[in-house]
Amino acid sequence: MNLTDLIGTLAAILTTISFLPQALHTFRTKDVRGISLGMYSAFTLGVALWLVYGLLLGAWPVVIANVITLALASSILVMKLRYH
Repeated sequence: MNLTDLIGTLAAILTTISFLPQALHTFRTKDVRGISLGMYSAFTLGVALWLVYGLLLGAWPVVIANVITLALASSILVMKLRYH
């Protein structure tokens, strides 16, 4: 693994892990009052586009991180729509 891949992998791990507390809290409480529908819609679309970008480049740290984050963000977005 070269330095560029190492930096990309660390960045992917840190940004994905930083998203987990919000996701876990939302899954446990189903409290979506403080979540902005507009923000999560834009965020989820942005993550999906990062995933496509990573696939086009063959950048696997970007792909793996965004697959995980997209699953979490989509779940929160669905809960926002369902429990709003």
